[in-house]
Amino acid sequence: MGTWGGSYQGMAQWHAAAAAPPALRAIAPAMASADPYRAPWYSPGGALSLDTLLTWANRAALNAVRRTSPADGERLKELMSTLVDRCALLDRLPVGDRPLLREQLPWVADVLDHPSRDEWWEDVAPVERFGDITAPALNIGGWYDPFLAETIRSYVLMRRYGGSPEARAGQHLLIGPWGHADGADLGEFPDRSFGLAGNVKGAELTEAHLRFFDRWVRGRTDARKDTAPVRIFVMGVDDWRDEQDWPLPGTSHVDYFLSSSGQAGTSATDGVLVTTVPRTDGHDTFRHDPLDPVPTIGGPVIAGPGRWAGPADQRAVRDRHDVLCFTTPVLDAPREVTGHVRLVLHVSSSAADTDFTGKLVDIHPDGRAILLCEGIQRVRYRSSLRRPAALRPNEVVELVVDMCATSNVFLPGHRIGLEVASSNFPRYDRNTGTGRAIAFDSGTDVVAALNTVHNGLSKPSRLVLPVVDR
Repeated sequence: MGTWGGSYQGMAQWHAAAAAPPALRAIAPAMASADPYRAPWYSPGGALSLDTLLTWANRAALNAVRRTSPADGERLKELMSTLVDRCALLDRLPVGDRPLLREQLPWVADVLDHPSRDEWWEDVAPVERFGDITAPALNIGGWYDPFLAETIRSYVLMRRYGGSPEARAGQHLLIGPWGHADGADLGEFPDRSFGLAGNVKGAELTEAHLRFFDRWVRGRTDARKDTAPVRIFVMGVDDWRDEQDWPLPGTSHVDYFLSSSGQAGTSATDGVLVTTVPRTDGHDTFRHDPLDPVPTIGGPVIAGPGRWAGPADQRAVRDRHDVLCFTTPVLDAPREVTGHVRLVLHVSSSAADTDFTGKLVDIHPDGRAILLCEGIQRVRYRSSLRRPAALRPNEVVELVVDMCATSNVFLPGHRIGLEVASSNFPRYDRNTGTGRAIAFDSGTDVVAALNTVHNGLSKPSRLVLPVVDR
């Protein structure tokens, strides 16, 4: 027997595989996660995936009320109104004050009441039982899918820890230029088109499923002959490429150091990315107001009415005082970046807790700043998702922002860009700055913070890019 399906159905496949039923020979989870803390409900940096949680839960609660209490007009009206009015759904504080969702969906209360990745999350995570899984997996993801990091992580960990030789050798990974919604597998977005090669037909997705199940369910040993274990869509050149593993063999990790004279948040030219450590120290300070957060524009979100996922132009937020912008000079040769992207920051804050975000953008000659990948790190979780650590006001700490992964060739005439801020709302919840349980802070509890990013010789903040020389 083999299973296939995306999103929730993909997550269900991981749970089924972890139970190791003898009849299950192969799974094909698409845009799914085996670690529900890290995706979809929180992030690798510990921030709540607010838009995903509340949008998903609101739709599920609406369906539940329609099914069990179709005459309950008040509940139906409330749930319908919040689906239409995004502000009513997402802006309200405290985030955890959701009596209707908690009543209809008890798991929402569990998610909100466990902001750290504690034993509760370990018990519900198939990733903790990968050693029991004996079925090979065809892992399918999208560069703009909120499950991407966990799709890749499942592939890597199963190759290493899978419970049988077949499970370890039979892992496959396929990633296209897609988001997580109906129609987002076409490779077409308002600010960026990836052409005919970017849709599912160009990916030969049906053929990949057939070859995979022929090999592992029907036992045809020749079904995947000469088929590479990894197939990715490389943006920039907008074409598919086969690879032998992930991370790509021969990847070099290149440091791009942040440098400025303190005006990266107010000047379009002050913040630069350089490949040698600046000889002097510097810093950029900005005021972060959780009640006026940096808005989410595109990216790996669940699209819906009035909003879309994908490679959106970020120019609308680059002029904000609370967004620090750093760029390279114009490139005179192509530079491929394929793999996981990290942002190492030396930071301080006047608040008891705060967040730092990073966005990697491809700045086109026409000025478009097209988003490639992004991440967020809640400072209290800088050392551990299980054990939060307090931040002393104005204490300088080092943290690593996991910015997920991408594959993009920066073409000649383009520039590599980095945006640093302290919010990305409503993709993630707003850090109220109190150091307490964020889900239960009200609007009157919110603390505005002065946040500082340090750079230079003694505090080398840097963007770490996986550079591939083909």
